[in-house]
Amino acid sequence: MGSLKEVKDRITSVQSTIQITSAMKMVSAAKLKRAQDAVTQIRPYAEKLTEILVNVSSTLDASDGGFSVEREVKSILIIPIASNRGLCGPFNSNVIKATRALEKDYEGCEITVLAAGKKADDAFKGTEEHIHGTTLPRNMNDLFNDLTFENVSVQAERIMDAFLHKQFDKIVIIYNQFKNAAVQNVQVEQWLPAVAPEAEDKSTFVSDYIFEPSKAQIVEELIPKSLKTQLYKAFLDSYASEHGARMTAMHKATDNATEMVNDLKLVYNKARQAAITNEILEIVGGAEALSD
Repeated sequence: MGSLKEVKDRITSVQSTIQITSAMKMVSAAKLKRAQDAVTQIRPYAEKLTEILVNVSSTLDASDGGFSVEREVKSILIIPIASNRGLCGPFNSNVIKATRALEKDYEGCEITVLAAGKKADDAFKGTEEHIHGTTLPRNMNDLFNDLTFENVSVQAERIMDAFLHKQFDKIVIIYNQFKNAAVQNVQVEQWLPAVAPEAEDKSTFVSDYIFEPSKAQIVEELIPKSLKTQLYKAFLDSYASEHGARMTAMHKATDNATEMVNDLKLVYNKARQAAITNEILEIVGGAEALSD
């Protein structure tokens, strides 16, 4: 047990930490509301677009459209979407772990990591060497400074162009899907080549289409738009998940710090009581000695 001054200084220090974690929790709560609204708004659109893609794809040959061509996977591009800041629990580490697991699955292939978020970028520095000679950026950290569909679309087009030019045979995105403030699920999704998800009830397919303009033109417009929306939704999911994870982490940190302060106050009061008792005993002992 330290001196009374040391315990008192520790209490003051932990109380300062409580103020910081409480403030961070409130900031993340405010940002979470906006991010959650953005995800909620885009999900119906993205789901409907996917539904249309499923129906149209049921009438297409697998070879229609350059974005749907399956090739032998010799080179793969992995896009882990993390955050630029920490203090958000296992949010970043879960994405990094999933990325490393995917790297093991494709051991022997040429693997390139195009990170989004400084935490992922720091974890995979040196794995982006194959980006040189392409039109791709070294990372996509700046997207979080102004997360809009237009900005994400610019990067999506560059990545799609790299796939069309056969610089990569497969592109996978890894991100946290937002459920609520306490739950974020890591998703590993194949982005390219574009594969329409299988519907649970295949009887819902509507294959009797009259194409205007031509089927090729519709596919040329629909698939790129769907890919851009899919990537943008992944960024929005990740952004909302980040603030949800940070809010939860700061809430737990505040509770733990409050519990620590209470324990330290108990230690302080016991030590102070013991010191007072010793002083009384010394006074009584001295008085008895004088009386003798």
